[in-house]
Amino acid sequence: MKRLFCLAAIATALMGHSFTAQAAGVEFGVGQTSDSTMTYRLGMQFDWDKSWLQSDIGRLTGYWSGAYTYWEGDKTSSNHSLSFSPVLVYEFAGQTIKPYVEAGIGIAVFANTEVEDNKLGSAFQFEDRFGFGLRFNGGHEVGIRATHYSNGGISSPNDGVESYSLHYTMPL
Repeated sequence: MKRLFCLAAIATALMGHSFTAQAAGVEFGVGQTSDSTMTYRLGMQFDWDKSWLQSDIGRLTGYWSGAYTYWEGDKTSSNHSLSFSPVLVYEFAGQTIKPYVEAGIGIAVFANTEVEDNKLGSAFQFEDRFGFGLRFNGGHEVGIRATHYSNGGISSPNDGVESYSLHYTMPL
């Protein structure tokens, strides 16, 4: 529970600063790995303010995502990671609620090379994500996301780890 209070304090501090990006949001996520390790994510996202393939069905857009994730260890010590990723989003048309699908490939750095029984092989990891959710008028967003971390065979071992999470993003 202390970790959630720390994440809330960081988010409050971030909201006190003004950002010059077109649209920025603070992301809160809670998830779990297949080994039952809990994950707590606090991130920032900055919209690209561009769209492609716009039609009556929807549009393709994206955002930059930077995040800190705390991996709560059960069998081994806890871990921490920082990640940065460009994310493509297909946002379906809607008046007040817009469903979306997202995918991205980025990078992450872990504090140590083990998460539960998964041996990552190196602190440097690639972060692949796939998710879907709902965007509401006013910039709020809720969704479900699967995120995979792997060193891509750069070093051995390369067990990798997945996190499945619920997230909420609020505009700044």
